[in-house]
Amino acid sequence: MTVSAPPPPAFACCFTSPQRWGPAAFLQAMQNGTQKSWDFVKTHDSVTLLMFNASRRSLVLVKQFRPAVYAGAVERLFPGSLVAADQDRPRELPAALPGSAGVTFELCAGLVDQPGLSLEEVACKEAWEECGYRLGPSDLRRVASYKSGVGLTGSSQTMFYAAVTDAQRGGPGGGLAEEGELIEVVHLPLDGAQAFADDPDVPKTLGVIFGISWFLSCVAPVLGPQ
Repeated sequence: MTVSAPPPPAFACCFTSPQRWGPAAFLQAMQNGTQKSWDFVKTHDSVTLLMFNASRRSLVLVKQFRPAVYAGAVERLFPGSLVAADQDRPRELPAALPGSAGVTFELCAGLVDQPGLSLEEVACKEAWEECGYRLGPSDLRRVASYKSGVGLTGSSQTMFYAAVTDAQRGGPGGGLAEEGELIEVVHLPLDGAQAFADDPDVPKTLGVIFGISWFLSCVAPVLGPQ
């Protein structure tokens, strides 16, 4: 699968101290007689959702531009380009790479940041906002819960699975414009899913790889013939 190339992004890079990140802390601990120090950032837990569209025999993914992925690609190719002499003033980064350098394939996902909503309800909300599919909590199957961002946030993420059809797609998806989201819905044909997961040149999250592996092991063997 090819990755479309959006125009080079215009970036302003501003380096901040941990105290300006928001809910951040600098941790110190003694482990086996060794003093250790670590940055910690408090963030919300999250959910992610793997959907299989039975009408199309395809897995539903999302594709979007991630500024941090783009900045990381620039820094790897041009070491030192993110270093600012003035740490408190933003500066524009040169458009050193095409916008496709920051595009990733992901599962539908969202933060658990609204009080009163269950994990299942958050996942259903994201399915509608990002992908345009209407789901209810009873449509979901919990796949796994695990730690995410273990080096910085220590947050938890829960993955769900849902089988859907074209009849359940009542909207375009794409995310919420007021939150700055610009998401493209991708239907990945099932017969190419393993090759997609294995291709190192396709930028994707670990959740996509795990989700495809789980689906091919636990769901695909019991699917009816095409």
